[in-house]
Amino acid sequence: MTRNQMAEIIDHTLLKATASERDILLLCEEARLYGFGYVCVNPCWVKKASAELSGTKTRICTVIGFPLGATTTPVKLSEAVEAVQNGCSGVDLVINLGALKSGSYRQAEGEIKAVADAVSACRKDAHVKVIIETCYLSSQEKKTACLIARDAGARFVKTSTGFGSAGATVEDVALMKSVIGQEMGIKAAGGIKTLAQAIALVEAGATRLGTSSGIAIIKEMDAAQ
Repeated sequence: MTRNQMAEIIDHTLLKATASERDILLLCEEARLYGFGYVCVNPCWVKKASAELSGTKTRICTVIGFPLGATTTPVKLSEAVEAVQNGCSGVDLVINLGALKSGSYRQAEGEIKAVADAVSACRKDAHVKVIIETCYLSSQEKKTACLIARDAGARFVKTSTGFGSAGATVEDVALMKSVIGQEMGIKAAGGIKTLAQAIALVEAGATRLGTSSGIAIIKEMDAAQ
């Protein structure tokens, strides 16, 4: 994988509650400089990031129902539609973990489908990634969550919020890949700090990487070349 290919699959991420406007502007400048495929910001910063990155190749991603997935479907729908209208093309939606744990699979799938349909109706190139928060799930629940996301029309499954008890692992990405194959993308996120981690996750099946350490990863690549 080349430096540019690695940069393109990175979602340069800043989801801290304390992120200031200055922090967001710096994030966008870094994305321009390093050629990251996306910046991932909280919904309140989507419009600002979209304006800053207008005319560049870097796109905007945000998080919905974050980080617990416990808001109601109408709230998630409202968040997602507003984000897309404000310039976002990537919507990372936290699955309703309570519904999943309760065996209410139709409820979980229906919510994802509603958001996916609303997002694509607003913007043809917009898509949904479903965050399944692997650290809280059994192996079977991880498989079920992937199938629910696929059947609901999501384009990606994502390992983690980065706010749970653990982040992305090679084992979880490989398991997710074994379930969805080539039908969906996989976004690994949470605790990705080194080039070795990034490469291992990609080799396991990840097609996007959500990380706040993208610059360090690219600098590692530069130093190794």
